[in-house]
Amino acid sequence: MRQDLIDRDLADVPLQEDIPLPQTASPKLVAGELAQRLGDCAVLLDIDGTLLDLAPTPREVWVPPGLAETLNRLLEKTSGALALVSGRSLNDIDLIFAPEQFPAVGGHGAEMRISIDSESVATHAPPMDKELKRRLAAIAKLSPGILLEDKGYSLALHYRLAPHAEKAIYEAVSLIRADLPNAPIEVLPGKCVCEIKHSGFNKASGVLELMTHDPFKGRRPIFIGDDVTDESVFAIMPDLGGLAFSVGRRAQGVAGHFDEPRDVRAWLAHLVDDDAAAKR
Repeated sequence: MRQDLIDRDLADVPLQEDIPLPQTASPKLVAGELAQRLGDCAVLLDIDGTLLDLAPTPREVWVPPGLAETLNRLLEKTSGALALVSGRSLNDIDLIFAPEQFPAVGGHGAEMRISIDSESVATHAPPMDKELKRRLAAIAKLSPGILLEDKGYSLALHYRLAPHAEKAIYEAVSLIRADLPNAPIEVLPGKCVCEIKHSGFNKASGVLELMTHDPFKGRRPIFIGDDVTDESVFAIMPDLGGLAFSVGRRAQGVAGHFDEPRDVRAWLAHLVDDDAAAKR
């Protein structure tokens, strides 16, 4: 997406007086001035399909040159109020961005690291029942192209390499749920993935928890995501006085959107470009 179109989308976002703003954020803050107002913001970023291009398998994603530097500069300019918000576990996130490490909400809100110096903190997320997980894992045997990913707090069935198996996967999950109607689980449909997790937490609950801690507390959150699992965060941005942007599609309730992850990366790099900010 062209930079001038992104800036125009941002500048057109009205600042509603009846939307509660974080205490330390200026009521006059407008999205078009983000490059100069990062000190008042918390930048929250989904990973797959938002920062990184999707790959045939979860292990094949890669971090393009310059992205880690951009994220570190955002971390510096926000005084630490940058966080990755992902369905991946914190351990998986760290492996992808190694040797860099960033604050993050992992496992769809099951795990949290508030700062790069803090310990990982589980946020009231019980592990999935072992027998239930075993039954769900057996679904991967429906086709050799289905990849099973055990995230600890959830189980993901990736079918990007076996798109024909989508219907069979969801039917199998439905049969298990019908057999266990009291099982506290939630099914998350995504881009060529069916993920099953324990109910009671999601990315939105993770973000709400994150925003109660320094340095995120009292800031205006800016969230960018691409998938169905990000919609819960889109929905709470107005309550937090924040702004949400989607990738690949214009999701309901967002302030604007980017066409591809590379547009997100370019826009974030522009935000931390001191020369560009000085010209605004």
